[in-house]
Amino acid sequence: MVLVFVLKEILMSKMKNVVVIEDNESLLISFKEIINNSEEFNVIGAFSNCEDALLYCKNEDPDIILIDIKLPGINGIEGVRRFQYQNPKAKSMVISVYEDSDYIFDALSAGAIGYLTKNTSPEELISALKQVKNGGSPMSGSIARKVIAYFQMPKQEELTERENEVVKLLAKGKSYATIAEELSLSVNTIKTHTRNIYEKMHVSKREELIDKLGAI
Repeated sequence: MVLVFVLKEILMSKMKNVVVIEDNESLLISFKEIINNSEEFNVIGAFSNCEDALLYCKNEDPDIILIDIKLPGINGIEGVRRFQYQNPKAKSMVISVYEDSDYIFDALSAGAIGYLTKNTSPEELISALKQVKNGGSPMSGSIARKVIAYFQMPKQEELTERENEVVKLLAKGKSYATIAEELSLSVNTIKTHTRNIYEKMHVSKREELIDKLGAI
């Protein structure tokens, strides 16, 4: 019995402690079960709001914080920021239904180490936790594509003032002739601006341009 107890203590000491913050009760229970069924992670706290989680973590030492964005009271982004200050050794990973670029970059800027969508499978969730444990920054595929698109996007100053005007009108689906008329330019000039825009934005047609504009 003593040997079993010692072995159990050794295994527990190697497990990473996880705190889960999710206001949907069924999801909270599901995340907790998935994580506790793994051999490397242990949920030490499950909360429906940041306030209770922050209070709890004042006296605890979580390794990973899995946090939703839309929460009652303090939202997940502000929660990440506060955990960063209060528990600097803990790694925060967002899991959310929201894929808006503003949410993604606000969360990462606040200190989140990863960003998952809620359609993540149990296997993907455990894999993401393992990546965090090993120093990685896991992201769901759709999130990673938005991040890549953002960094591939030319900085605003790389497009001329006129090119920015043309981009806005192209994104509205307006024809070259209509754009030329609105900007008091020739159609050939609009086509030249468009070729320059495509080159700078690494696209080859209007559809790709609109998709890229919608990704950031």
